[in-house]
Amino acid sequence: MSKENPSSASGNHEGSQTSEEKVASLTKDLFRKTSDYVGSELQVTLEDYKLLEQMNRRTAAKYSQVKDVAEGLNNSLQDLQVNYAKLMPFLSKVDVLETKVSRLEEVAYSVDNYSKRLEAKYKGLEKR
Repeated sequence: MSKENPSSASGNHEGSQTSEEKVASLTKDLFRKTSDYVGSELQVTLEDYKLLEQMNRRTAAKYSQVKDVAEGLNNSLQDLQVNYAKLMPFLSKVDVLETKVSRLEEVAYSVDNYSKRLEAKYKGLEKR
C-alpha cells in the first residue's frame, strides 16, 4: 500500500476522486457483466424451452401418426371379425364335410381290405 502525503489536502481529494471514479467504473463494469451473464442464462433457458417445444410438437405429431395406425388396425380387426363371423357357417360345413370324408376313407379302406380277402378266398377256391 502506498502512503499518502497528509500535507497535500488537494492531492488527497484528487486521489479519492480517482478512486471513486475507479469504483464507479468497476461497479458499472460489474453490473454490465452481471447483466450480460443473466441475459445469457435467460437466452439459454429460452433456447431450452424452444427445443422442448419443438420436441413436444414432434412427439405429438408422432403420437398422432401412431394413433392413426392404431385406429386403422382396429378397423381392420373389426372387419376381419365381421368377415370371420360371415365365414363361420361355411367353416362349420367344411368341418362336417371333413368328418364325412374321413369316415368315407375308413369305409373305402374296409371295402378294399374286404375285397382283397374275398379275392384271396376266390383264388384259393379256384385252385381246388
